[in-house]
Amino acid sequence: MAHSFYEVITQLAEKTAASNSVQLIVKAPEEVSLEQQIRMMETMIKQKVDGIAIAPIDPDALVPAINKAVEAGIPVVCFETDAPLSRRLSYIGPDHYKGGALMGEVVSKLMKGKGMVLVESGMSNTPIQKKRLSGMLDYLSRNTAIQVLEVGYNEGSSDKALSDMERMIDDHPHFDTLITLDILSSSASILLWKAKGLKRNALSFGMMPNVKEALINGQITSVISQNEQVWGDYIIGQLLRAARGETIPVYMDTGNKEMTKDSLALK
Repeated sequence: MAHSFYEVITQLAEKTAASNSVQLIVKAPEEVSLEQQIRMMETMIKQKVDGIAIAPIDPDALVPAINKAVEAGIPVVCFETDAPLSRRLSYIGPDHYKGGALMGEVVSKLMKGKGMVLVESGMSNTPIQKKRLSGMLDYLSRNTAIQVLEVGYNEGSSDKALSDMERMIDDHPHFDTLITLDILSSSASILLWKAKGLKRNALSFGMMPNVKEALINGQITSVISQNEQVWGDYIIGQLLRAARGETIPVYMDTGNKEMTKDSLALK
């Protein structure tokens, strides 16, 4: 979707594309829309592009479109979200279950293994959110006495993310930490912290310009980065190699790491 998170990835991909004399065509739905993403894939196939990189909104539903592109001789790689049932050549991104487990570890360290948390996630039916949430909840249940008061799902809406978190905070005023598991919730949490002036812990996923600023300003405590800064370079590199007929790795694990105000200062 059109969002600052993907704009940063696009800018980095554009730099690599330019240095390799590649014309980069970028298309993104204005909001989370499977139908629009399928139509954009169809358009690219008709344009006979030399390669396609896609972060599929619904991996299973995108299988026919991905396979159609491959059958037309167009190599396809997935990034952020994998479509393993398709004929895509490669997946670029982290292990999202491990990312959720890392979030659980960060929460436990911050809260010394006890207390109460609120969680806002993205779309309830997407593999990324399911794996992140499972990874975090599994870690917390096995290793801590931390209580998860409520889990909300924004279902792809920034407005719903904001209203969910406002309601949860009103319903559970004694919470210790707010955890956001997707980019829409992370951005909304920054607005909420600014509006309410809350002095609680806020933990997020995905390094974006506004998240970086919020880390520096103390509105967000920690962020789980997926090393998004390498995605653009990896995407162009993989597609160029595939277009030349070279064998490319099926999985390029970009990993997960915690980022804090202090770790930013060390850069």
